[in-house]
Amino acid sequence: MNTFEAIIVAIIEGLTEYLPISSTAHMGFVAALMGIPESEFFIMFQISIQFGAILAVVALYWKKFFDFSNLNFYIKLLIAVIPALVLGYIFDDKIEAVLGNQIAISIVLVLGGVVLIFVDKWFKNPRIMDEKQISNKNALTIGFWQCLAMMPGTSRSAASIIGGMTQGLSRKASAEFSFFLAVPTMAAATLYSVFLKTWGKGTPNEAKGYEMIFQDNNHIMLFLLGNAVAFVVAMLAIKFFIAVLTKFGFKAWGWYRIVIGILLLVYFLKNPKIPSEEMTVSEVTMVQSSIND
Repeated sequence: MNTFEAIIVAIIEGLTEYLPISSTAHMGFVAALMGIPESEFFIMFQISIQFGAILAVVALYWKKFFDFSNLNFYIKLLIAVIPALVLGYIFDDKIEAVLGNQIAISIVLVLGGVVLIFVDKWFKNPRIMDEKQISNKNALTIGFWQCLAMMPGTSRSAASIIGGMTQGLSRKASAEFSFFLAVPTMAAATLYSVFLKTWGKGTPNEAKGYEMIFQDNNHIMLFLLGNAVAFVVAMLAIKFFIAVLTKFGFKAWGWYRIVIGILLLVYFLKNPKIPSEEMTVSEVTMVQSSIND
């Protein structure tokens, strides 16, 4: 992966991470289109640059994240993130069985788009307009909804936002809580991929994520650049999404998912991926999609 490719992938991550359109699907398509080799470092890179996207949320909502007098806020985030961590661990093997399948991801994109077209009609009378009104039970329910993103292509953002709306949250309140919940969820995925996961296990190139990053100066530069780009782009995407969602709702995002999903389906049917024992896409997508799409 060269510098240009790293910048493009980071832009895609920043743009799509907080939108209800699936960052996994978009990064997978861009990587395939650009012919980026699915090396261990590249797959880890896709997860590690989520750190930049995490910082974007913290920077935009810094008063919320650093208001240590509001312990209920942290408790609700902790309660909401537990289902994804627990279920992601329990169903690890089953999730792996369907990951890295771009055909399946494309189909889920389309199906999710259909849901988004109608979701505004299903939840017309919100009663919770602010995070402070969210109960612990609401938070736990949203956390379980987020687990739907264990299926690649679902979108962590879409699942948690819709989950919030089922609990009576307004579109804006639900989107913002989804952003807040992304911080511990994605932090867990990033920390796991960089410090805990052994990449290329059983091969001569076996290494932890941080060992691959510090392997040479080019990897360090790509890691820092990717996070910086994801940070800036994610900040812009979040502001844009809140404005559009508040005014227009989900329908436009639904049609976008359907169109992109069909295009991806056609592309991958014509260009099927050749399996390789050396590829570990499923391992990575499990971390990225089960606790983070």
